Amino acid sequence: MTKKRYWVNVRRSMPLVIMTLPGLAYLLINNYIPMAGLVIAFKDFNYAKGIFGSDWAGLKNFEFLFRTRDAFVITRNTVLYNATFIIINTVVAIATAIMLSEVTKKAMMRIYQTVILLPYLISIVIVSYLVYAFLSVNVGFINKTLLPLFGKEGISWYTEAKYWPFILPIVSLWRGFGFYSVVYLSSIVGIDRTYYEAAELDGATKFQCIQHITLPLITPVITMMALLAVGRIFYSDFGLFYQVPMNSGTLYSTTNVIDTYVYRGLMQLGDIGMSAAAGLYQSLVGFLLVLGSNLLVRKVNPDNALF
Repeated sequence: MTKKRYWVNVRRSMPLVIMTLPGLAYLLINNYIPMAGLVIAFKDFNYAKGIFGSDWAGLKNFEFLFRTRDAFVITRNTVLYNATFIIINTVVAIATAIMLSEVTKKAMMRIYQTVILLPYLISIVIVSYLVYAFLSVNVGFINKTLLPLFGKEGISWYTEAKYWPFILPIVSLWRGFGFYSVVYLSSIVGIDRTYYEAAELDGATKFQCIQHITLPLITPVITMMALLAVGRIFYSDFGLFYQVPMNSGTLYSTTNVIDTYVYRGLMQLGDIGMSAAAGLYQSLVGFLLVLGSNLLVRKVNPDNALF
C-alpha cells in the first residue's frame, strides 16, 4: 500500500474513530482507572493515609472470607443458588419464547405486556414488598387466603429457613425470565421460516421442528447467555438475598451469600479492605470460570464459543 493510499484510508476512518472516542473515554474512566483501587484488598486501609499510603496487610483481608465458620455456608449458598437460577431461568425463558413465537403477533404482544413485561418492571422497584404481601404472617395472601382453603395453619415464613431455598428461585424466576425470554424470542423470530415450511412438507410435527430446527439454531445464543451468567456465579443479587428475606437473622443459613456477608461485615467493622478483597475474589473467580467454560465449549463446538 502506498503512503498516499494509507493517508486516504486514515481520513476515511477518522469520523468512525471520533465517534468511538466518547465510548473509549467512558470505559477508561469508569472501568480501567478504578482498577488501581484493587490495591486496597492488600492494605490495612486508613482514611488519613489514603489508598497508597496505608500499610500493607498482605492476604490478611482475605482471611475474613476463608477463616470464619460461615465461609463454607456463604460459598455454598452463592454457587448453588446462582447455578439453580441459571438453569431454571434459561429453561423457562426458552419455553416461553417458543410458545410466544407460535402465536400471532398481536396476541404475542398482549401476552408479553401482561404476563412478562409488567411483572418484570414492577418487580425491579417493589419486589420485596410484593413478596412480603404474599408471605406476611399476619396479612399475607398465602397465610390468610391460600392455606385456609386446604385447612392448613399459617406459616412463619420469615423465621423458617427451610422454605427459602424454594422461595428465592421462584422470586428470581419471576424477575429474570422476562428479560431472557425476549432475548431468545428475538433469536427465534430471526430464523428463516423456510426451514419450518420444508419440515412441515416432510411431515414434521411442531415438537420435531422445535427439537431439530429451533433449539439447534438458537444454541449459540443460549451458550453466550449461559457463559455470561457463569461469569457472575460468585456474585449475588443483593436485593434478592437481603431485602426479600427482610434481613432476618434466623434465615442466614439459607439466605446468606458472599455479598450480604461482606455488607454486614462492612457495616459492623467498617473494614473497606475486607470488602475490596471480597470483590477481587469474586471477579477473579468469575473471570477464570468464563475462560474455563469457554474453553470447554470451544472443544465441544468451536462455533458456539465466545472467543
